[in-house]
Amino acid sequence: MAKPAAGAVPPDKLDLYEKLVATNPSVKRKGATVPYTSLNGHMFSYLSKQGKLALRLPAGERAAFLKKYKARLCEAYGVVQPEYVEVPDSLLSSTRELKKFFDCSFAYVSSLKPKPTTKKKA
Repeated sequence: MAKPAAGAVPPDKLDLYEKLVATNPSVKRKGATVPYTSLNGHMFSYLSKQGKLALRLPAGERAAFLKKYKARLCEAYGVVQPEYVEVPDSLLSSTRELKKFFDCSFAYVSSLKPKPTTKKKA
């Protein structure tokens, strides 16, 4: 079996993430080294190189999630990301239970104003 490249996302976690993303046909996984999902320029989920799933949730859902799963806010490069929760590994392996939070995250960014594009027009 081939060894994953240094700094690559653990393959088992990537498989679980792709299975989760596949539950919503409106969402397409992006990113080569750091897999993520976004809508209208707003990222709403990503899988860190350590294999930790981060989900962007609205305030009420975020507080309930943190309490129910004894989770914590996501931290990347020493900075706490206040809208993102770190999904416990036990929940990542339960696609069915996690789907409602993934859909909630998608609905949340759907309600945000689209970010202006940075691409130049042809």
